[in-house]
Amino acid sequence: MEQKWPQQLWVVRHGQSAGNVARDAAEAAAGLLIDIAERDMDVPLSALGQQQAQALGLWFGALPEHEQPTVLLFSPYLRARATAEAILEHLPRAELLAVNADERLREKEFGILDRLTPLGIAEKYPELHEQRRHVGKFYFRPPGGESWCDVILRLRSVLDTITREYRRERVLVVGHQVIVMCLRYLLERQDEAGILALDRAADVPNCGVTSYRFNPALGKQGKLELDLVNFLAPLEARGTPVTATPDVPAAPKS
Repeated sequence: MEQKWPQQLWVVRHGQSAGNVARDAAEAAAGLLIDIAERDMDVPLSALGQQQAQALGLWFGALPEHEQPTVLLFSPYLRARATAEAILEHLPRAELLAVNADERLREKEFGILDRLTPLGIAEKYPELHEQRRHVGKFYFRPPGGESWCDVILRLRSVLDTITREYRRERVLVVGHQVIVMCLRYLLERQDEAGILALDRAADVPNCGVTSYRFNPALGKQGKLELDLVNFLAPLEARGTPVTATPDVPAAPKS
């Protein structure tokens, strides 16, 4: 039997970004617009996000060598790239089979709703606000943007690449909250109701790790089995545990 899947797959959300901070401030002030000048793809990590990424890098670096990632794939968005680079600092670069940015791992695109808070969407585009409420976030596609289904479509292609090029490897993927949830949808064979229930239950924390191990006893040829969900590497500031904040984008949580 030839193994189709990697031996281990980690899916990680980027560290806290400046956009996370700006979004939280806008919503707390009942604002309509997220006050951030950069394009979504250029939003950097916050100071806390940098600490989170370093802590996660130390955690990966402390794993036994035979358990460390051999492949690193990441979204080209700055906050995800910076998280991946922080992790890479703690891994033996010469031992890695591949270190690649992959645009298919980018954030979900929000189109004309970009940078708007939920209140801003209701104020500026009430018909779209109502349509999203009626259709649901899984299928709703804003003008110029993507639905969860659109993201899932591109992630099917990512999994095809992983099973073709990185079978038996240990693959680390660094992306965004929606990337984590949509990969869970695919890998755990969820349906709309199942994945949205998981999404309602908890946000994916910044630098949260969801992982899968290959289990040869599952199915006819073995499958990936869920191992960790939203694991956080230890991080403390002034003696107080630091918690991660939910993901940005400029639009309703998606």
